[in-house]
Amino acid sequence: MKMTPVTLIVGSLLILAAVVFVVVFMPYITADESPSEIFRARSQTETLGRAIYMANGCGYCHTQSIRSIDWGLGAERIAQAGDYAADRPILLGSERTGPDLSQEGGEHPDDWHVAHFTNPRYTRPSSIMPPFEFLGLDKIKLLIAYKQSLGLKNADRRVERQRYWKEKAIQAYEAGPEANVAWLHSHVPEGWRNLTDPYPTSEAGLARGHVIFQNFCLGCHSPIGDGMGPAQPYLYPPPLNFTVLKGRGISGGILYYQIMNGITGTAMPYFKRDLESEKIWDVGNYVAVYFINQSDAGEKSVGIPAAYEP
Repeated sequence: MKMTPVTLIVGSLLILAAVVFVVVFMPYITADESPSEIFRARSQTETLGRAIYMANGCGYCHTQSIRSIDWGLGAERIAQAGDYAADRPILLGSERTGPDLSQEGGEHPDDWHVAHFTNPRYTRPSSIMPPFEFLGLDKIKLLIAYKQSLGLKNADRRVERQRYWKEKAIQAYEAGPEANVAWLHSHVPEGWRNLTDPYPTSEAGLARGHVIFQNFCLGCHSPIGDGMGPAQPYLYPPPLNFTVLKGRGISGGILYYQIMNGITGTAMPYFKRDLESEKIWDVGNYVAVYFINQSDAGEKSVGIPAAYEP
């Protein structure tokens, strides 16, 4: 066979047709479009929020599809075709400039989202997401309603849990610092409450903790730890003023547990998927040394040191 222009064109078209058949038509023919066990129809408010999401190009940076290899925010459930039974168009996305949002609903309370959409640096200081304050509060609330629906029935349970614990958190905050700190500590398992920071305070450790605090925490807690960061006006109960913890039974274990798991109902998210173990200890000790002025780092070092440590 000679490589003539006709052969080249016909061959290219045949290859293109084979690719389209395998990639487009085969999945369409074989796909099971029956609703999944978490599926539910969206409300009118959520649908309006979805239109705002699409109109502002959110799908260019955020996917809505968790794969079996993923290990980030939202990786609670592997995506299934039936999750998207009513979505036209389906917003799977291909870029993860920002986190995947397929299970975003209930990961944060509504007021966290208000601060985040107003300016993402208020809640995530290192975020590259643009601010959406120009939308106005009414449209932001519609967008939040849509985001809180992502995950459908699973998201509904998480949102309900956030709202239940927000009422409890507000009651504790309004009862005063003593009652609030006692309430916060009461939800930390006893083993963690009695655990001290196993790493002795060091110049390097405090420097690492400082960087982590800047990258994750100062938007809510402020650079001086008084809870008056730029996100504070949008959040209730407001971010914790760390200075109220001094003399109230704080330990390295309590700080670690609350940084790791967050405090449901408040704007304090979990960081167990963002920070490895020593980073949590480092930022907890940074808070303890500079803002609480009460650190137990290295008081009860037990176990076998990690291989790289002296």
